[in-house]
Amino acid sequence: MVRKPVVSTISTGGYLQGNVNGRLPSLGSKEPPEQEKVVLKKKITLLRGISIIIGTIIGAGIFISPKGVLQNTGSVGMSLIIWTVCGVLSLFGALSYAELGTSIKKSGGHYTYILEVFGPLPAFVRVWVELLIIRPAATAVISLAFGRYILEPFFIQCEIPELAIKLITAVGITVVMVLNSMSVSWSARIQIFLTFCKLTAIVIIIVPGVMQLIKGQTQHFKDAFSGRDANIMGLPLAFYYGMYAYAGWFYLNFLTEEVENPEKGWPRGRVVKFARSAAGGPVFR
Repeated sequence: MVRKPVVSTISTGGYLQGNVNGRLPSLGSKEPPEQEKVVLKKKITLLRGISIIIGTIIGAGIFISPKGVLQNTGSVGMSLIIWTVCGVLSLFGALSYAELGTSIKKSGGHYTYILEVFGPLPAFVRVWVELLIIRPAATAVISLAFGRYILEPFFIQCEIPELAIKLITAVGITVVMVLNSMSVSWSARIQIFLTFCKLTAIVIIIVPGVMQLIKGQTQHFKDAFSGRDANIMGLPLAFYYGMYAYAGWFYLNFLTEEVENPEKGWPRGRVVKFARSAAGGPVFR
C-alpha cells in the first residue's frame, strides 16, 4: 500500500478571496477568485457639499480680514472693490476645481492633481508641506480666533487670559477631530447645522445695515474714496487678506470619492455657494 503525497491546494501565505456575494470559491474550481473593491461610501449630498464649502469659508477670516483690508486700502470704496475682485477670483478658482473634481474622481485635492500631472515627487513634497506647515498654521489661526470669540462674553470688563484661550482652542480641535473620526454622516449633519447658524448670524448683521441704508444713513458712502491714499505696497496685503477670507472653496475636492453624483452636484454647489459669497461678502463687510 503506497501512501499518496499530500498536495496543497492553497499556496503558502495565500488566502481564499470571496466573491462579491461573500462566498468562497470551491477548491476544485478553475475560475480565479473575484476581488472585492474597497471604496468610500458616497454620503455627501448636494446640501452637505454646499454646507461644507460655506462652512469653511464663513469662519475666522470674515472677522480677521476686514481690518487688514481697510488698513491697507485706506478708504471704504477701495476696500469694497478689493472684496469684489477677491470674490470673482475665488469664483474662477472654485469653478476650475469643480472641473478638476469631475474629471479626476479621486479624493486628495491638491495632492491628487499634482500627482496626476507632475508625478510622485512634487506631490510628496506638496503633501508634507501641507501637513507640517500650511495646515497646522491655518488650524492654529482659526482655532485661536474661535477660543477668543467664545470667551469674549465672559471677559467683557477685563482681558481674556491667554491660558484660557489656549485651553478652549485645544478642546475645540479635539472635538472636531473626534467627530470627523467617528462618522462622516454625523460630521456632515453638524456641518449643516453650523452653516445655518453662521448664515443666520450674517443675516442678523446684514439686515439692520441695509435698513439703515434705506433710511438714508449713507454718510460713509458720500466720499467713499476719500481718506488715506492707498499705498501700492499695501494693495497686495489687502488682496491677501481678502483671499484668505474667501479661502475654503477647494475643501470639497478632498472628499471627491464620497460625493454623490459629482458631475451634477459640484457645479451647482459651487455656483450656489459663490452667488451667496460673492454678493453677500462685500455687503457683510
